[in-house]
Amino acid sequence: MRPSADTDRIGEGTDVLLEVSDLGVEFQTRGGVARVLDDVAFTVRRGETLGLVGESGCGKSMTALAMMRLIPTPPGRITSGRVALDGTDLLALDASRMRAYRGNRISMIFQEPMTSLNPAFTVGDQIGEAVRLHQGASRSAAIERAVEMLDAVGIPAAKSRVHEYPHQFSGGMRQRVMIAMALACRPDVLIADEPTTALDVTVQAQIFDLIAELRERTGTAVLLITHDMGAIAEMADRVAVMYAGRIVEEGSTAEVLRSPKHPYTQGLIGCAPGRRTTGFGEPLLEIPGTVPSLLERRGGCAFAERCSQVQARCRTQSPPETRLDAGRRRVRCWLHEQAADA
Repeated sequence: MRPSADTDRIGEGTDVLLEVSDLGVEFQTRGGVARVLDDVAFTVRRGETLGLVGESGCGKSMTALAMMRLIPTPPGRITSGRVALDGTDLLALDASRMRAYRGNRISMIFQEPMTSLNPAFTVGDQIGEAVRLHQGASRSAAIERAVEMLDAVGIPAAKSRVHEYPHQFSGGMRQRVMIAMALACRPDVLIADEPTTALDVTVQAQIFDLIAELRERTGTAVLLITHDMGAIAEMADRVAVMYAGRIVEEGSTAEVLRSPKHPYTQGLIGCAPGRRTTGFGEPLLEIPGTVPSLLERRGGCAFAERCSQVQARCRTQSPPETRLDAGRRRVRCWLHEQAADA
């Protein structure tokens, strides 16, 4: 059975299923303390898909690992924040109670299925493990559930393939196995961290279609982590843009893609091949520079050194969160200070 929610609740009586607030993570390195997440906040409603987008190194995967309580400690540690699932703060649970949630009410598809699957166990045993642990099923019942899930994710001959090992599956099929594992206990929230990494374009489309179909069928909310703006446009109801460990813009996917407010979001969309406005043979647009080192964080906006619209105060003062469009949009940029909702 699923654990009951704690009495310490956030947003009870609303359609918000997952609420992340003030999430901070830091790592102790040889060069000093790296603040990899800083005041990360967003919500996911029941049955919706929220896209979390940004360049490599912006903190997307670290956000997912923090939510799942999988930050390696040491050298890392969660320094602040709440991750409230249906009102229960996951960061306040002891290790035993967190294990009752992880893989049961909140699950994750990791980036690389070959390293995430254990080569020494059949895919059926690995899918069925969560069912046995969280739902008390017998081994035979867990294997039956594994067959059901393999069939649900489109793997043919599921009854025979359930007894095969990961190396006997292609990359796309292994990713389907990972999805089957993540959904075996019918979680409330599915975190999909770059679920199509290293897959060809055709298989990528199939995986995205599968996640969308399963979301519609089961009602599971999805946090889709990607750098692919095309996938965001296709899959996400809302999008949160992350840069250097902070959310810099959030809003409905349609609004953000049509009218991005933060210069970084504008750059990401301008870089996407599908948004290209230059003529044939001309280079794609690019965002100059790279994500700053988290060991060298200074005052001001982290994007200032790469921003074409930078102002003097951007280099010294960190921009506050500004809410726009009757609160439907939020952005961290001095350009929109005067446009804030009253």
